[in-house]
Amino acid sequence: MSDGKCTHCGHQGLEPGFLADQQQPGFGVWVEGELERGIFGGAKLLGRPKWLIDAHRCPQCYHLELFASRQP
Repeated sequence: MSDGKCTHCGHQGLEPGFLADQQQPGFGVWVEGELERGIFGGAKLLGRPKWLIDAHRCPQCYHLELFASRQP
């Protein structure tokens, strides 16, 4: 995706990166469906499809492009 084009400013060449989640160090996930909270306020995740997030940053305007790329 480093050759991708920024959808915000049109700059060619995005920098790869990732989102770090404090619950799962090293990666964040996209969860299908609307947010449902459990009794302690956290998101209900059990049995819901999850996808890893690829994050790319534009070096010109710093806009982030996020892509749900593959299941963990």
